[in-house]
Amino acid sequence: MDIATIGGLIIGVGAIVVAFIIDGGNLGAVARTSPMILVIGGTIGAATITTSFRTIRNIPGLLRIAFRGKSPDSIGTIERIVSLSEKARREGVLGLEKDVENMNNPFFKKALQLVVDGTEATLIRQILETEVNYLTERHRQGIGLFKALGGFSPTLGIIGTVLGLIHALSSTSDASRMAGAIAGAFIATLWGIGMANLCYLPIGDKLRLRHEEEEANLELIIEGLIGIQSGDNPRIIRTRLMSFVEPQVRREV
Repeated sequence: MDIATIGGLIIGVGAIVVAFIIDGGNLGAVARTSPMILVIGGTIGAATITTSFRTIRNIPGLLRIAFRGKSPDSIGTIERIVSLSEKARREGVLGLEKDVENMNNPFFKKALQLVVDGTEATLIRQILETEVNYLTERHRQGIGLFKALGGFSPTLGIIGTVLGLIHALSSTSDASRMAGAIAGAFIATLWGIGMANLCYLPIGDKLRLRHEEEEANLELIIEGLIGIQSGDNPRIIRTRLMSFVEPQVRREV
């Protein structure tokens, strides 16, 4: 589990709940079914119009990435590439055929296979960068979905509040009852703003972060394997790839 995502969600929601209770609020009054259905259901419906059903169906997978995803091991990838380059200098690139079979990362495996096949460096870069571009487009759809959810949610909350106020003001015979109905009408706004700023928008930003990390790791693989194909010295390859790593981590290594 991603500690930052889980911890941030707990802190954010916890701060609101604690502050609400300290002020004497009743949590039961907030957890009303009708505002939740209107805000959450209406938001999902509006966001569905902006994207494809395939992206909507992939929401559980996107949530797994946000809550359980891990940052790529850049140092481990660099060490693997340097090890392959050393082996290639001893045995030639054809000596890496067995490493292709044992490779678990599909992108890494494809790139290494291109090197073993003797593909030119410029063509390797073109093929792999095309795949990275399509990967970026797929990721943008998921990120855009949660950004759309974060944009529609407050508006749906306001719609729910307006509907509640219409209902509350339609009968003014009982002032105390009307005051309670008006207070209840604003629960929809609370849900709309809360879901947008504590759920949808943060998850969208976390997906963007995961994408940037993965994209950087793929670029690292491209540069490393092109270095192997070009016959560069392993030390030169390591020095070049370390540019992808944060200075602090670089110093520790």
